[in-house]
Amino acid sequence: MKLATSKFPTIENIDRAAQIIGDRASSTPCRHSRQISDLTGATVILKYENLQFTGSFKERGALVKLLSLTDTQRRQGIIAMSAGNHAQAVAYQAQQLNISTTIVMPCFTPNVKVERTRSFGAEIIFHGETLDDSIIWGKQIAKQRNLNIVHPYDDKQIIAGQGTIYLEMLTTYPDLDILLVPVGGGGLIAGNAIAAKSICPQIKVIGVQTKRFPSMLQALKGEVVICGRSTMAEGIAVKTPGKVTLPIIRELVDEILLIDEEEIEEAVRLLLEKEKTVVEGAGAAGLAALIKYRDRFIGRKVGIILSGGNIDLPILAEIVQRSMVRSGRLVRLEVEIRYVPGVLSDVKRYIGETGANIIEVHHQREFSCLPIHSADLELVLMTRGLAHLEQIKKVLATAGYKTRLLSICEVN
Repeated sequence: MKLATSKFPTIENIDRAAQIIGDRASSTPCRHSRQISDLTGATVILKYENLQFTGSFKERGALVKLLSLTDTQRRQGIIAMSAGNHAQAVAYQAQQLNISTTIVMPCFTPNVKVERTRSFGAEIIFHGETLDDSIIWGKQIAKQRNLNIVHPYDDKQIIAGQGTIYLEMLTTYPDLDILLVPVGGGGLIAGNAIAAKSICPQIKVIGVQTKRFPSMLQALKGEVVICGRSTMAEGIAVKTPGKVTLPIIRELVDEILLIDEEEIEEAVRLLLEKEKTVVEGAGAAGLAALIKYRDRFIGRKVGIILSGGNIDLPILAEIVQRSMVRSGRLVRLEVEIRYVPGVLSDVKRYIGETGANIIEVHHQREFSCLPIHSADLELVLMTRGLAHLEQIKKVLATAGYKTRLLSICEVN
């Protein structure tokens, strides 16, 4: 490793951070996932940072940073800029240390993160659509109020604190081949890359970003950073890579992979169904990459950091529903019927005999191109999956009814 200046944390800094953290932040579970391993062909080790008290890994760096402040700095108070997880971690740890806290958050931060942050006594200021907007505004407020900035990722103490995750993984699984880490501003992957490469130089450290916010990958390539407007992985929706983290990542991270929104959704759903654990979009990024690029991971022992679990319940519910649509377990089926008495009950009877559950029924004549004596019957059905759906369509076809699938997502 070439990083040697005082600007960058070292493995010694990370070791000291682990001692500082002690029992103030959880040593979260690190377990082998048999079901996901069977699904992907890799030996998958999950690090459950979503089980921290405030729901993410951010408690580690926040605690190390706050404990490094002088008495004068603590009396002045602090300000943090965050899309949610850093905010909660800073607010909670600052409350324990009796430090006055102001948090600047993007306007569209999930409500679960906002309310949890507020519950720890922090003053919340909303500004901008992205974390980058909040950081710019937060720096201005810091000058006006003489507050000490606790940066979400571009800080030596923060980075060292995040690097303690790999130290914990190492105690249980010292033979990891690959570490998959979500990447926003780079604090999480920078700290863990330093720890991993210092102890096990042969390990591959791979970052994961969304296609909508590929800022770190673009910066590494020397390209102009161009990002989208939103992503369900708001925890890694960062347009400006850290000045401290970028050189670390350039030297120590082997690769950065990009994932799509639907792949994140599927990873969230998979962790809920297979591992019975709730993660937010950013927390599922590593698994999403493993599934998308599974061929390169087959036969390898892969550690995945589930970085956070703070997801709004309406979003989680929608993910579950959309997953059911993709799998054919929730479908919209249009049936062409003759507009005569008894036909509706007839269709319901045929569907009921297959064991499907009818959730909604819509009867449409006016907005239809069918002949005057015909009508469209739109049904929302709960099925057992694609095979069951095909059975329903076959039964209706045999009875003389034409059907058309109206599901919003493609069903093969």
